[in-house]
Parts: sequence; C-alpha cells; structure tokens
Amino acid sequence: MTKRSIASKKLWKLGIKDFNTQYFDYNKDGDLIAKEGNNVYNIKYLAEKFGTSLEILFPYIIEERVEDLLDLSDSLIKKLKYQGKFFYHYPMKASQTKEVVLAMVGEGANIETSSYNELYIVKKMLEQQSFNEKMRILCNGPKTDRYINLIDELQHRGLKVVPIIEGPSELKTFQNSKYDVGIRLDIPVKSKINWNKQIDRFGFSRNELLKMSSFRNLKVLHYRIGKIEKLSDLVETTKYALNVYFKLKETNPSLDTLDIGGGMPIPFERNKKYSVEKILEKLFELLKKESEKRGISHPNLICEWGKYMVAPAQITIFKVIDTKIINNKKVGAKKWYVIDGSLMNDLPDVWGINQKWFVAPVNNKFDNKLNDIWISGSSCDSDDIYTGVNDTVVLPDYNYDPNDTLYVAFFDTGAYQDALASHHCMLSSPLKLIAENGHIVVARKRESPEDVGKEFGW
Repeated sequence: MTKRSIASKKLWKLGIKDFNTQYFDYNKDGDLIAKEGNNVYNIKYLAEKFGTSLEILFPYIIEERVEDLLDLSDSLIKKLKYQGKFFYHYPMKASQTKEVVLAMVGEGANIETSSYNELYIVKKMLEQQSFNEKMRILCNGPKTDRYINLIDELQHRGLKVVPIIEGPSELKTFQNSKYDVGIRLDIPVKSKINWNKQIDRFGFSRNELLKMSSFRNLKVLHYRIGKIEKLSDLVETTKYALNVYFKLKETNPSLDTLDIGGGMPIPFERNKKYSVEKILEKLFELLKKESEKRGISHPNLICEWGKYMVAPAQITIFKVIDTKIINNKKVGAKKWYVIDGSLMNDLPDVWGINQKWFVAPVNNKFDNKLNDIWISGSSCDSDDIYTGVNDTVVLPDYNYDPNDTLYVAFFDTGAYQDALASHHCMLSSPLKLIAENGHIVVARKRESPEDVGKEFGW
C-alpha cells in the first residue's frame, strides 16, 4: 500500500473494526474497495458500470455481525455462569430487503415484525420452507384484525409467534390466549437524545401493569430503552424494568423473558466508539445480580438491535454533477458539491432526524488538496442538503469536470432508508446491487420516468 493510500485510509477512518469499516480500504490507485475474504469489489468500477445514484448491499457483513453477536452472548453466558438464554430478534422494519432478512435468518437470528405485511413475509418464508420452524417471531406494532388473524393462523400451524400487547384492545384479545404472549412496559426513564420520545402511546405504565389480573401465558416483558448513549442509560432503564418484571412474576409465574428492544448505537459520526461487549456484559451481570438477590431464576434476554446490525452493510454512491463556491464567511464550508441523487429522498434521515453520515471519496486521486464542503441533492428543495458532522464535509477539492468525475460514498446506509425513501420531484430511487461471494446482482433496477409516474397514477 502506498503512503497516499495509508493516509487516505486514516483520514476517512477505513479499516477500523470499532467503526465497522474493517471491510473497506483504498487500493494503490486511490479507488475505494470493499473486501470479502479474498474477494475485492472496486466501488469506482461498479459506479462507472451501473451508474449512480447507487446502493450496494453486502450481506456477508450482516452474516458476520450476527455471528459475532451470538458468539459473544454465548461466551458471556458461560463466563458469568448465567442460567438464562439469549435471543436475538431482527426487527424487519430496519430493512425488509429479502437479502437482508435471509442473511439474518441464515446466521441464526429470530425475527420481530411490526405489521401484518411483515408477518405475511414470514408466512411466505414458512410456506417456501425458507427457515427452521423453531425460529421465534415477536409481533410488535398495532394489531389490526388481519394482523391478529395471521398471528393466530401461524400459532395454530406450530410456529413460535409471540404477540407483544401494546394497547387496551390487544389486552382483551390476548390476555387469556393459550399461546405465549408478551406485554410492553411504557418506561418513563429513557436515554436523553433529541429524537427519543419521553412520552409515547405504546405499552402500559408500571401501575397499570401491576393492577392487571393475571395472564394465562405471559412470557415476555418488553420495553424500549431508546438509543443507548452511555452505560448509565442502560443501567437506569433496566433496573426500572426489572423491578416491574419481578412484581409481575409474582402473579404470572410463566414470565421468564426480558426484551430490551433496540437502541444499540453505531458510530455514524466516527467520533465515538461503542462497545457491545461492555453493554451485553453489564446487562447479564445486572440481571444475574438482581435475580439472585430475590431468589428468582435468571430471565432470558432478548434484544432487537436493527440499525446496529444492518446499517454498516450498505453504502450509497453518488456522482458530483456540479460544484459552486460558497461566498459566505459565516459558515465553514467553501463549496457546494451537487450530487445526482436526493438526500431527502434517498437518505431521508438527513431531513427527518438530522442524521449524520460519514462520507468518503470513491475515487481518491484528487486528494493532494482537501476542502470543507456541503453536499446538495438534485431536487429543487433548499432542505435537500447535507452539511456534515461538524458543519462541514471533508472531501478532495474538486471543480466539476465531465471528463474527470468525482464519486462520493455515504457509509452505514443499510437501515431504514429504503423503507422511508420517497419520490420528491419525481426523482428515481438509486439502483441497488447485492455484492456477495464475489458476485454482483442487480436487486432493484433504476426507475424510468414511467416507473415513477405509475406511483402517482400516470
């Protein structure tokens, strides 16, 4: 590797496991590559061949992450002599893409659904004999009549489907079910980040839960931490939930599982590292200590970490189609880079929750000089912009040249963006590639004007 490639790798924080970028590097020509064992995918080549905007999904990254999490939980259970079990449930809402779900299931993940349509996909997988029938399904989200009927159908077919009761009407439906059920605790203690809701309508308060008559088959107490920013967030919320769990167990001896939901963060901004090892170990230690203090068996533990598992497995590529000087000394950015896609459409969390993404050049031959820039999407909306982690994006200095293209890659785009994507200004969605086992497959073609027009009735 050349000195230039080493410097580029360091600058854009590639090849670092703590940042989930160990799969990415620059080759000697300054092109971004993704590595899968001895297989190498040249991202610049794929952008030139298939065009941009472009999403590239790497299922092998998902497979490795699931395997690592399950191996970690097994080792911690043995190390701490923990008597309960650990179950990972992949929340399909993070990405319902077939290749994502199959990669999860193939490595031993269970599934969490949040709608009738998601559970219907599980039914199709069952009919196609795509998974082990011992796989466990948690059903969250509002339970419509169709959702309830499908839960009942799959339970009668022998599948382990556990509905999580989240409201009064669901309570009437499931409280006396002969099958296992769970219930959601509306926990008042949540981590303090700007898009966590301190009050939401899901679940029941502690007082409401403890006043309920006993259930026929209550197995799971579910609660939502929110995004874990520090260990104290986890400890505070888990202690609260455990106190409710132990009280509920007095009248519901079948209760044996605590589901902490999602919330495991990933280092989008590359300025903070999160240790899943420390978090899981602290959880097991806390559950063990509090259970043994009361002479109660260790509860099984469920987590539903979606974004953490799938976001690092996809990158989104755009081409810079124009550059423009920013003549405003009040901001740090010196130039606009206009891309051939829309941030509002293709990466809607930029607009929805002010999500920060790490951006790196795909072809890095311009890196003799760097510049602080802002990125503008191709819609006509002034909100269609990305201003970076520290109010700038550092990229190679570039003046638009049709004969000398600059491509840029947004990392960690594998969660939620496809499901939330839109067609503002009737722009087409990115073409989607699947890269695995040395092969490239087109999973979604680039939409034509006719394809997008059909979405609007034309």
